[in-house]
Amino acid sequence: MKPQRFHGATSREVLRKVKQALGEDALIVTNRATDSGGIEITALPASAFGLEAGISQAPAPAPAAAQAPAPAAAPAPARAMAPQARQILQAQQRPQAPQPAPAAADGIVQQLMAELKAMKAAMQRELAGIAWSDLMRRDPAVGAVMQTLLESGFSPALAREILAAVPGQQDANAVRKAAGVEIGRRLQIVESDDLVTHGGVYALIGPTGVGKTTTIAKLAARCVVRHGAGQVVLLTTDAYRIAGHDQLRVYARILGVPVHMIKDAEDLRATLADLKGRKTVLIDTVGMSQRDQLVAEQAALLTGGGAAVKRLLLLNATSNAHTLDEVVGAYAKGGVHGAIMTKVDEAAGVANVLDTLIRHRLPLNYVTNGQRVPEDLHLPNRAWLLHRAVRPLAAGSAHGLSSDEFPLLAAGAAREMAHA
Repeated sequence: MKPQRFHGATSREVLRKVKQALGEDALIVTNRATDSGGIEITALPASAFGLEAGISQAPAPAPAAAQAPAPAAAPAPARAMAPQARQILQAQQRPQAPQPAPAAADGIVQQLMAELKAMKAAMQRELAGIAWSDLMRRDPAVGAVMQTLLESGFSPALAREILAAVPGQQDANAVRKAAGVEIGRRLQIVESDDLVTHGGVYALIGPTGVGKTTTIAKLAARCVVRHGAGQVVLLTTDAYRIAGHDQLRVYARILGVPVHMIKDAEDLRATLADLKGRKTVLIDTVGMSQRDQLVAEQAALLTGGGAAVKRLLLLNATSNAHTLDEVVGAYAKGGVHGAIMTKVDEAAGVANVLDTLIRHRLPLNYVTNGQRVPEDLHLPNRAWLLHRAVRPLAAGSAHGLSSDEFPLLAAGAAREMAHA
């Protein structure tokens, strides 16, 4: 009789199939873990070796003199398969316990996979180190500028793209200037004050503490100067923070403009319908973590407003690149019209924000650098931003990278791009 193969996700599931097909006395011949992560067992019915009685019931005790020749009289196959038979008996006695052999196989597979991953990571580091050494040998100026970009806060992925578009075999200053030009070319900047000039309905969105309410006041002040207080209205969806609501009311009273609380999408739709004759409507939204599920609900509220609500995402210049990526990933799902860089006066540099804007293809509308209303709101200046973004660290800085550490960054970026 040919052995039969049985498959399942766990050893318990496979054993159940074996018992259903071949009976309680079935004998396991082999077991192994499959490529798909399951278990395969090869088994035979006990009748193939005439072992039903030997497995299903215990033999009666025999006299001592008769016990010695019994093994010699047992058929050869029975002697060979006795260990497998004992495995079945043990499994029957403990039906909840997994088979030792499949479990051991699973452990071996997991250990092998972990070792393979470690070997892959080591190979990537070695290859990145070779590539870095080769770059420094072939074009040390490009290598030096790569170091500057990484230390300034640009991601390895974007830094490689930038330098790939820069002609090589130049001195470091020429490569640095060319890299700055390439960064400036990729950076989308809104160079005109369209929001103030043409008006519209704008909602400022972003995490807690990024400066939405203060920025709303700065924009409203500009609009009042241009069109008069009668053409500007402030709305707020922030019913959670009493302090934030009160702050907006204080600004509105100073500017002489009305402010309305919005409860839901229907309320927003009705309010905007009543304000069709106004030049500019600015909406202050609830500040919340980018990981809060309420971000999606807020996006739905703005979408349900029934009007062309343009959303401006505020990006904090003091945040690190990973946080900025999370913020864009969460808030951009509802659609983003542009961005405002805030707290520039508190940040050591702006490369992290420029990197985020370029990679996510977001236009930059405004830059804020203080709390004064309306003075500390500016149209973005490309040359100034590039100057703040691309500059070497001071000698001896604790944030500088040694030549041995750059390959590690390159290897990490390579893994991120491979999984993208």
